[in-house]
Amino acid sequence: MLGSTHGTLTSDLRARVVACGEQPRDAIHDTASVTPADGDMDVSGRPLYAPVPDLDRFFRPASVAVVGASDAEGRPNTGITRQLIDWAGRVGARLYPVHPTRDQVFGLPCAPRVADLPEPVDLAVLLVGDPLPVIGELAEAKVRFAVAFASGYAETGEEGAVAQSRLAAAVERAGVRLLGPNTNLNAFERFRDDLDGPAIALITQSGHQGRPVFTMQELGVRLSHWAPTGNEADLETADFISYFAERPEVGAIACYVEGLKDGRSFLLAADRAARRGVPVVAVKVGRTEAGARMAASHTGKLTGADQVVDAAMRQYGVIRVDGLDELQDTSALLARARRPLADGVVVYSISGGTGAHFSDLATAAGLRLPRLSGAKQDELHQWIPEYLNVANPVDNGGHPVGDWRGRKIIDAILADPGVGVLICPITGPFPPMSDRLAQDLVDAAEATDKLVCVVWGSPVGTEPAYRETLLGSSRVATFRTFGNCITAVRAYLDHHRFASGYLSPFDEAPRTPSPSFRKAQALMRPGKQLSEHSAKQLLRAYGIRVPREQLVTSAAAAVRAAGLVGYPVVMKASGTQLAHKTELGLVKVGLTSASQVRDAYRELTDIARYEGIELDGILVCQMVERGVEMVVGVTQDALFGPTVTVGLGGVLVEVLRDAAVRVPPFGEGQARAMLDELRGRALLDGVRGGPPMDVDALVEVVLRVQRMALELGDELSELDINPLTVLPRGQGAVALDALAVCR
Repeated sequence: MLGSTHGTLTSDLRARVVACGEQPRDAIHDTASVTPADGDMDVSGRPLYAPVPDLDRFFRPASVAVVGASDAEGRPNTGITRQLIDWAGRVGARLYPVHPTRDQVFGLPCAPRVADLPEPVDLAVLLVGDPLPVIGELAEAKVRFAVAFASGYAETGEEGAVAQSRLAAAVERAGVRLLGPNTNLNAFERFRDDLDGPAIALITQSGHQGRPVFTMQELGVRLSHWAPTGNEADLETADFISYFAERPEVGAIACYVEGLKDGRSFLLAADRAARRGVPVVAVKVGRTEAGARMAASHTGKLTGADQVVDAAMRQYGVIRVDGLDELQDTSALLARARRPLADGVVVYSISGGTGAHFSDLATAAGLRLPRLSGAKQDELHQWIPEYLNVANPVDNGGHPVGDWRGRKIIDAILADPGVGVLICPITGPFPPMSDRLAQDLVDAAEATDKLVCVVWGSPVGTEPAYRETLLGSSRVATFRTFGNCITAVRAYLDHHRFASGYLSPFDEAPRTPSPSFRKAQALMRPGKQLSEHSAKQLLRAYGIRVPREQLVTSAAAAVRAAGLVGYPVVMKASGTQLAHKTELGLVKVGLTSASQVRDAYRELTDIARYEGIELDGILVCQMVERGVEMVVGVTQDALFGPTVTVGLGGVLVEVLRDAAVRVPPFGEGQARAMLDELRGRALLDGVRGGPPMDVDALVEVVLRVQRMALELGDELSELDINPLTVLPRGQGAVALDALAVCR
């Protein structure tokens, strides 16, 4: 059994909008002790690179203290102590029991305090109900790492969260790195040392949820580490991703995540893994409200708005899967399979029905199944009857797999330069033909650099062809279901496509404020919503085009402004209390004469007076037509901070909810990828004979808005440009309305 997304583009457009400073991959800081220099901070003072904690002495300590050790029968600590003694023996660590009332435990001398041990220890395992009083003692003894199993912290609610905060503060003061609380013994499991090849490193916030991946060792898949992070009072998922990404034996990182401690730390860790080309596969709980509630009660984490989490993971190449079975199969494939030589997938089967069924599912999932050339089909028909289809899928009719022809067919398919993956679904055992087919696939896989996958559909799973031949191969990826095979192969191709063009978004983050930032700061009003007029000034500060318009405070001034702006005009009330002007009748469109302008002015001010709305004036605006209405905005996410959204705008925004989101920083490639995710993307390309829209201008607005989000940070609570009218190609984009709320 073997072990999405777009690369960031470079262009003149990006250079105009984002201050770029790319750094070579080998220049990244890789040690925990490095304090980022000025050039390693973004414009808001946040670090741009993740430090890598030195966890070698956690996983392979020279010495271990077990605080609360016991050998009394029937006590929970006794079983844990025994397991830790066994583990210490396997990793070559000296183990010291610690207990205030015992002289020895399991025949080992027992000290009353950690400070009384004959040497400083690397790791202290705390088998005590309240670890807080022990933390100071660990600091005194210069212990580097500790594990706290105790529960009753953030997973229990507000009171527990306060207790966890006290524990985290004590750990930080002590200079000790803590795993837990509310963790378990998974880090000290017995890992098989007789398996070769790249390994999976496992990170879970729930120990039981990692068990399926751990047991894959029995199928020949190597595991190197297991980090059960629990409540993450100190050490968190991001720390272990960063560490595992640097380990030469790790081929993939598999994660079960209930919630993220800190969104920024997670992205920095994912960025490090992406720079190293190490795939990260994750099950992330919280897609539904019920799942989010359960995750919070389990580990006390913020699950985050799922759409934002999903987008953030895609930005950094984290492969999100839904089931633990998918986590197993996808991480195993990514850990062990070689880089693809092509992205073409060929489905090879002994049944036309099986091939057609699998091909439908694979194509719907986005895999590319190229039609084999006429010459290749002629070659295959040397061994396969002429009446059978061999264009892709390839149907051999059954009989050729039972003799010498079977291997010839497989080799011929793999020899095609456009083929990178061969998938053979075997829906059920039919010895001896299935035995011969399985062996031919294994032999062919050993002789090629291309990926060979088998779906063994038998529900029994005890057949020698499966247990011995297929699982005995380190080169064939074996699956039990069509769905898992397709999910894993798609992730495999997407990951390598992503990794080959990856440019870190953090390399593109602005380091110093722009002149636009200084202009924008003068417009901010802490705790206030800006009027439309002021919000548009904010957009102008960042070079975002708005209509010709004037703010007036009399009917006569409105008529003069209309003459300067040019008829027809739009008139709108402008004030800090206005969010939805249209619903209140405070927008007048298509005014073509001075009398209409005067009447509109009186009507708008009368409505505002009646509604008790204070205005800073009436906007007389250029009327812009013939475009596609979009929305571009900024919101603050509890985990990731400012996020940028783009979608179909105008009256469609709340009806269709067709939007894509990203977490700054990001480059032009991700901005274009956001547009490609929209269901209404075709509107920008021109429909029913209409002209294509100015997509470049829309991308530029998105990048300018993300620059604004980065520079203003949490000072900008919300920005909503709706509608942003995108005009035909070459004519730009115009922000017709804007709402901005300051924090």
